[in-house]
Amino acid sequence: MPQKNLFSRVIEDIDAALVRDPATNTRFEMFMTSPGLHAVWQHRVNHWLWKRGFRTLSRVLSNCTRLWTGVEIHPGATIGRRLFIDHGMGVVIGETAVIGNDVHIYHGVTFGGKTLESVKRHPTVGNKVTIGAGATLIGNITIHDGASIGANTTVTHDVAAGAVVVGQAPRTL
Repeated sequence: MPQKNLFSRVIEDIDAALVRDPATNTRFEMFMTSPGLHAVWQHRVNHWLWKRGFRTLSRVLSNCTRLWTGVEIHPGATIGRRLFIDHGMGVVIGETAVIGNDVHIYHGVTFGGKTLESVKRHPTVGNKVTIGAGATLIGNITIHDGASIGANTTVTHDVAAGAVVVGQAPRTL
């Protein structure tokens, strides 16, 4: 990735995070203090290594990132642009998870699997989705664009675009 592109992506991430985090006032502060951004940036490196066959190295670095940030993102997960993980601690994103652009995830969220088979087993999250603290998304499900998942909600079925789900989420599609 060319330097200019790398720098512009970092600024893009910081600016998107500043819009979503009223407690942080400057780019410098966000750059220095956001474990969610640090985890996403390291994930990009780990994912690059993963895709090129350096799977053990990418997993080792992913574990180091988890120790440093409290956020565990499997190197195989696919993440879009401007993901902001607010507070970060306890977020777990599994190997086959796919996350779209402009997604906001709060602390304690899990993207988990339902099977031990080597298939797509983690959630797919569309664009502009908000996932509340402690939410659990399980299995090969799709959270469509613009949906909001409430805090501590367990989701095991697809969620329609623009829907708001709370509690033990019922089937919505």
